[in-house]
Amino acid sequence: MPARARRTAAAVAALGLPPLALTVLAAAPASAHGSMGDPVSRVSQCYAEGPENPKSAACKAAVAAGGTQALYDWNGIRIGDAAGQHRKLIPDGRLCSANNEEFKGLDLARADWPATGVHGGSYTFKYRVTAPHKGTFKVYLTKPGYDPAKPLAWSELDLGHPVATVTDPVAAGGFYTFSGTLPERSGRQLLYAIWQRSDSPEAFYSCSDVDFGGGHRGNTGTEPAPAASAPSDRQIADGAGKSTMRHHGRGGDETTAPAQQPSSAPNAPKAAGTSRDLAETGASAGTAYVAIGGAAALALGSAALFLSVRRRATGGAHRR
Repeated sequence: MPARARRTAAAVAALGLPPLALTVLAAAPASAHGSMGDPVSRVSQCYAEGPENPKSAACKAAVAAGGTQALYDWNGIRIGDAAGQHRKLIPDGRLCSANNEEFKGLDLARADWPATGVHGGSYTFKYRVTAPHKGTFKVYLTKPGYDPAKPLAWSELDLGHPVATVTDPVAAGGFYTFSGTLPERSGRQLLYAIWQRSDSPEAFYSCSDVDFGGGHRGNTGTEPAPAASAPSDRQIADGAGKSTMRHHGRGGDETTAPAQQPSSAPNAPKAAGTSRDLAETGASAGTAYVAIGGAAALALGSAALFLSVRRRATGGAHRR
């Protein structure tokens, strides 16, 4: 907070103004994070394997390309000011990373990403969430003929027919759970999930590899890719101290207090109010300072009115 805003807040407190003014000044941005848990997303799968020593060839390659931090930040593949402009902001070949350099290893085009076995028909999706917020989920499936060994392009998604769409689901047990319907496909395909918040322009993205059977094998041409598995609550809790994202417990409750990060953690998050926190809400630092400045101006106006009324009352008492 700028020095001027701090002085204003101190002045407001000293003058005994109503708590509302202090509430406005002290308001801090919230955060929202998540990734598809079933079918498990690429980033969640690699985090479950262990960022420092992943087991699958695909996750090893992802770490080699982008480093381990992307996996500790598994719930942060996002664009703060997306506002529904997903295709405009994310170029072909960068869908799984949402064009975020930190997560570039997830964009690797290869046929051996660990996959979840599925089949056509109804499917229950589970989206792991660490801070629930209102918004809409849309899940898209790749078209017939999708080749996982080629970079993923928007044109390969069946954007006209999402396999699941839900608005404002209720989080329970750390997940948003909602239903969809998968069409008939064969072989390896990919599910692309977009969570667009309605209380912010921020959006989250995830890629989940799935296998309908009877199609592409792994990159050896003889063995199937390994089955996918999601991280456990324990794994998520154990890695939270190395994440640069703010975790809110298991994500099951709006009121869950943020987990305390040890001050000695090498990748501990920045203090609230930093550019990372502001970006999480889809707001910019400038926007926040404008809001603080507006609150400060309101507080100063209230202070002037308070003093004016007090002087009049005191003056009237003296005249009597």
